[in-house]
Amino acid sequence: MTRPLAFAAALGAAVLATGLSAQPDTTPPDLADLAAGTYRGDVISDSRGSSRSDVTITVSKTGPDTVEIVSSYDRLPTVSTKLERVMDTVQNAGTPTGPLQVFLLDTTKSPLRLDLTIDEASWSGEKAG
Repeated sequence: MTRPLAFAAALGAAVLATGLSAQPDTTPPDLADLAAGTYRGDVISDSRGSSRSDVTITVSKTGPDTVEIVSSYDRLPTVSTKLERVMDTVQNAGTPTGPLQVFLLDTTKSPLRLDLTIDEASWSGEKAG
């Protein structure tokens, strides 16, 4: 038996003997739990009107990896979306349909940064608290 093969066999036997798994037994966190919270920011562009400051967005978990987005600004309707992880971001899954075009949560920023485009209005802000 070659040396690397013998080492691999011995390691496999040791793992089996100790009951340890070769793969970590960690479940990835639910993206809806990560995204849930209150965000404060501004409507930075709107094809049907002017910009608007101090708009609060509330993201609530409604199911596994699924959220509802509610705005303090009537111009932005309440929407729901399924989420997926894309590199260091959380985004709306699949092809956008309905009024939600973009949900982009940047997980590299602290506090978390959220960008939305809903019904042709773009909002940008940060997670509060």
